Amino acid sequence: MKITSKANSLIKQTKKLKQKKYRTHSYLIEGWHLVEEAQKANQTFKHLFVLEEMAERLSDFKPVTVVSPEVLKELTESPKPQGVIAEVAMETQPLPEELTGRYLVLEDIQDPGNVGTIIRTADAACFDGIFISQKTADIYNEKTLRAMQGSHFHLPIWRADISEICARVQAARLPLLASTLSSTSVAYQDLAKSSSFALVLGNEGRGISDYMTEQADQLVHIPMPGQAESLNVAVAAGILIFSLI
Repeated sequence: MKITSKANSLIKQTKKLKQKKYRTHSYLIEGWHLVEEAQKANQTFKHLFVLEEMAERLSDFKPVTVVSPEVLKELTESPKPQGVIAEVAMETQPLPEELTGRYLVLEDIQDPGNVGTIIRTADAACFDGIFISQKTADIYNEKTLRAMQGSHFHLPIWRADISEICARVQAARLPLLASTLSSTSVAYQDLAKSSSFALVLGNEGRGISDYMTEQADQLVHIPMPGQAESLNVAVAAGILIFSLI
């Protein structure tokens, strides 16, 4: 069976997952790399949609639905779909009871591309997990997923209130390092490398909150000898993440 109508009930239902309010139990991934990463991570596929000429590549998968190019485009914002889109079941991550290792805390970062790039960078640096505040961009947004490139399959990501995140970090006695420029912040080069800490990155426009400033054990900044006033948060994250490991 091949679906060629955009009005097909399954397609109409699946298309809703492009909107955050419908992503309560599952979400969509697009492209062969993400599908393969999901398979390696033993994710549960609810549906796979593939072009007829590529269906053979999914011979080991179920359930597979062959669709026309026009129908496939209905399920993605990508101008040039790679030929496969999968609906994957969400896996809820309960907050950990104990923390040890290196963690990121993303406080109200709004741009999906920034969030995805930061998570991918933390994955590359072998961080142990990422906390994201309630106002941080949705990790199941298509732009976030594209930027993460499957990194959310490799390390745990927990969404919680920022006060709860701070309480967990402090209970574990992990140093809470917050990126901000102030009279009391220190240059990242002056920080000693550590195997255990939580690094906080703040909102693109406002930076970290006053609450986080009060909770942090150490405020950290990146010296900038040039004339630019600030760095993109994902660029700043990359510098700090790899300087601290």
